[in-house]
Amino acid sequence: MSTAGGASIPPEQLKARYLGTGHADISKHDWITNQHRDTLASHVGHYDHLSYYAVAQNESIARVRLQMLEKIYQPCGVPPPKNDDA
Repeated sequence: MSTAGGASIPPEQLKARYLGTGHADISKHDWITNQHRDTLASHVGHYDHLSYYAVAQNESIARVRLQMLEKIYQPCGVPPPKNDDA
């Protein structure tokens, strides 16, 4: 990725700017949760996607939007317990 002037942006700055890019110590559950949240937020934000899912599920657009917004809270279920052995 680069700036408007063509200079490249260091990876550390990109990771600070965008939460979904992760870091070296991110767990698999946290990473996949970020991916699912980004996907659901995109579907909610694009009316055409939302109406497609509503027709496919035979539900109203508002109900599908509500279901997706509720799913954003914990898209991959309860996080696994963390082992702090250090």
